[in-house]
Amino acid sequence: MKPFDIPAEPRVTEMAWPTRIVFGAGALQRLPAHAARLSMKRPLLVTDAGVVKAGLAARVTDVLRGAGLDCAVFDGVEPNPTERDVFAGLDAYRAHRSDGVIALGGGSALDAGKLVQLLTTHEPPLSRYDDAKGGDQYVRDDLPPLIAIPTTAGTGSEVGRSGVVTLADTGRKTVIFSPHLLPKAAIIDPELTLGLPPSVTAATGMDALTHCIEAYLANGFHPLADAVAIDGVMRVGRSLVTAVKEGRDLAARTDMMAAAMEGAMAFQKGLGASHALAHALTPISGVPHGLANAIVLPVVMEFNRAASTARLARIAAALGDSSNAREEVRAGNAIERVRTLAEAIGIPARLRDAGVEEKDLPRIAEKAFLDASHQGNPRAVTEPDLLAMAREAY
Repeated sequence: MKPFDIPAEPRVTEMAWPTRIVFGAGALQRLPAHAARLSMKRPLLVTDAGVVKAGLAARVTDVLRGAGLDCAVFDGVEPNPTERDVFAGLDAYRAHRSDGVIALGGGSALDAGKLVQLLTTHEPPLSRYDDAKGGDQYVRDDLPPLIAIPTTAGTGSEVGRSGVVTLADTGRKTVIFSPHLLPKAAIIDPELTLGLPPSVTAATGMDALTHCIEAYLANGFHPLADAVAIDGVMRVGRSLVTAVKEGRDLAARTDMMAAAMEGAMAFQKGLGASHALAHALTPISGVPHGLANAIVLPVVMEFNRAASTARLARIAAALGDSSNAREEVRAGNAIERVRTLAEAIGIPARLRDAGVEEKDLPRIAEKAFLDASHQGNPRAVTEPDLLAMAREAY
C-alpha cells in the first residue's frame, strides 16, 4: 500500500524542531540558501568513501560550487567512526580554513561531522565529553554552523543532538550529547536514498524502527516524543518492505526518511537495552549498528513485555494489528510483527548468523552494561540480564 498522506510527487517543505528541516524530493537544491543563511562561504564536506563512490558527494559539491561556495571534501570517515577519523577531519577543516561543516552520509558521517564541529573550538580528548560521565556540561555553544544531509533512512542523526564515536583509550562506542551539537539545518531529500542497496535499506530501516520503539517504551514522561515515535513505527511498518524490494519507490523512501527523522526526535526521551547491546556488538564483533539492533530488538521487547504490556499493544496497532485480542496477546503480537518484518527484508535471525562468536558474549554484556542507553529501559537491567539476552539472540 502506498503511504496515504504523501503526494505522488512530494513537495519540499520546511519545518523546525528545533533544527531547521528541509524535507522532500528535491530538497538538496535549497542547500545553498541555508549555507548563505548560516554565513558559510568555505564549508568542509565531511563524508565517506562509499558516498563519494556513489556519486552523492559530487551532487552536493556541484550544487554548492554552482552557487559560488568554496567547498572542500573530507571523505575519511569509516563505517563506524573512530576518534582518529574525527581528528583527521579536524585537520582538513583547518587546512581549508573552513567556516562551517556540511555532513553527508549515514549516521557515521553525520556523527563525525558533529564531532569535527565540536573540536574546532573545544579541547581534546573526546572522552572529556562522554555523556555517561556528565561530559555534556563541558560542551559550549561557540561552534561553527553544521548542516546535515542524510543518505540513509536510519539513524536520524540529522536532527539528533548526539554523536557516537569509538574512543581510542577505551575501545568503546561512546555517546557525546549536547543540544549545542544539533545541526543548524537538515536537508532531507529522499531522492538521495534511491540507489541504496536492499541490505543497507533493511538494516538502516530497522535501526529507525528500533529508535522509535525503544523511545516509546523508555521510562520517563515525554508525550511529545511518544506521539512522534508511534507515527514513526507506523511509517516503518507500512513502507520498509516496499523500500527494500522496490528501491526506487519514492513514496516508500519518503516515508522511511520521515520515520528515521522521527526516531531521532523521539529518543531524546531515552533508549534501552537494544542500543546498549548494539553499541557493544559493533566494536567487539563488527556487526553494523542497524543490523545489531534489528537482531536483538525482539529479544529485548520480550524482556520488557511484562513492564510495557499496554505500550507494546499500541505498537502492535501501529504495525497493522487490528485484532480485538486481550492486551497481553496484542503485546506478543507486536514482538511477532517485528520478527516477521525483519524476516521479510532478509535480516538474519541470530547473532551467530551475523558473525558473532559465542566466546565474546560475556564481554559484549560487560561492555553493554557500561553503556548509558540501558538506563532508559522500562525494566531495570543487570549485566547478567544483558548476557541472557545476548545468549538468546545468539
